[in-house]
Amino acid sequence: MGTNVSLNIAMATLDCADPQKLSAFWAEALRTTVAGDYGEFVMLAPPPGGQVALGFQKVAAPKAGKNRMHLDLHGGAGRVAEVERLVGLGATVLWDQVGAVPGIDWTTMADPEGNEFCVGEES
Repeated sequence: MGTNVSLNIAMATLDCADPQKLSAFWAEALRTTVAGDYGEFVMLAPPPGGQVALGFQKVAAPKAGKNRMHLDLHGGAGRVAEVERLVGLGATVLWDQVGAVPGIDWTTMADPEGNEFCVGEES
């Protein structure tokens, strides 16, 4: 076990029912493009700024319960404006957390297939 090579997160992959539809939502949300569509697997180009790419993998089982992991998004035009933009793309607002944690406010949302994610900003 000789080398000390650190691992990097290259891609986060979401299981979904319709990879093309969900990847189109996330491509617009993150202002990026589809890098490859392989039918049951679609991957996005990394968003501007060298962020982690997203992949979308078709699975037969529907989403059940709360995500075990979710994306936290920051930046853009500010939390309120980005939440409005994402709702226009097909996301749903689940709840807001304003003042609950010192220094950060966030809105928990769901993408068109119900996967939770948060849009946050420093307060």
